[in-house]
Amino acid sequence: MKRVSPGILLLSIFLFFSISAGRDNPENMLFMDPTQPIDKRVDDLVSRLTLEEKVSQMSYTSAAIPLPGIPEYNWWSEALHGVTRNGVATVFRQAITMGATFDTDLLYRAATAISDEARAKFNECVKAGNRGQYQGLTFWSPNVNIFRRSLSNTYLTF
Repeated sequence: MKRVSPGILLLSIFLFFSISAGRDNPENMLFMDPTQPIDKRVDDLVSRLTLEEKVSQMSYTSAAIPLPGIPEYNWWSEALHGVTRNGVATVFRQAITMGATFDTDLLYRAATAISDEARAKFNECVKAGNRGQYQGLTFWSPNVNIFRRSLSNTYLTF
């Protein structure tokens, strides 16, 4: 069996840790640089994740990934007619009655108010270290397809 010289072994260990440390250094993380194009930043971030880390992000309870600084995240909040289950918030009419108005400006204003409250609540949750269910920025909102029949002015939903 051929012996490896101690100098070669030490050099190999030094190079391994130098390359690893450089790759994980925030200065070398392209995805952290807001001046770079988004597609390059995304490619850089995804290339740093292991298969297990990528899979962990596919559940509504996504695990934290410390190295690139991805916090845990829960993708389950609801805002059909206001931010729900996260403390006090403005409550708007049910979707079917809002849709029946056919007032796109009204719907836009309601959606803007909901999004403003959602962002404020999210910011407060992050400050408090809460990243659980109903405290994120991803909102599920079931919808109803509605149309009006001009003959009888009736509303049909499905």
